[in-house]
Amino acid sequence: MLDLDQIDLKLLELLQQSAKLTTKEIAQQVNLSSTPVYERIRRMEKEGVIKKYVAVVEAEKVDRGLTVFCDITIKEHTKEIGNQFVKDIIACKYVCECYNISGDYDFRLKVMVRDMKHYQDFVLNDLGSIKNIGSAHSTFIMGVIKHDYAVPL
Repeated sequence: MLDLDQIDLKLLELLQQSAKLTTKEIAQQVNLSSTPVYERIRRMEKEGVIKKYVAVVEAEKVDRGLTVFCDITIKEHTKEIGNQFVKDIIACKYVCECYNISGDYDFRLKVMVRDMKHYQDFVLNDLGSIKNIGSAHSTFIMGVIKHDYAVPL
């Protein structure tokens, strides 16, 4: 971990709550002037602590109301096959997240689509075109209890 002090952590907390805060607004909340706050934030951006700023979009309002976790096993575990699988998954438009996991499956995908028919199309056409998938197990999200993008600090 980088050398982050309590002020850096507070800056990160504030930015995770709202990246639209101005440097002046943040400075007031941490009892510093704008210049050191600006410099600290830029340093954390440069060091990769802050990766990027994004807008959080309400999925249902953009017709992506069905979220599915899809657990994948691959048939063979070679470097080449694994790398090709990763490239293919990165190219899939509706895969929002992909994790290499341990246990009964090799990968967990978070897929966001319109509805069940759209997911069926995704499985048949997108996943179906990827070589060396042994099996896929789908879990459909019925409701979200807690969803937070913030990293606990």
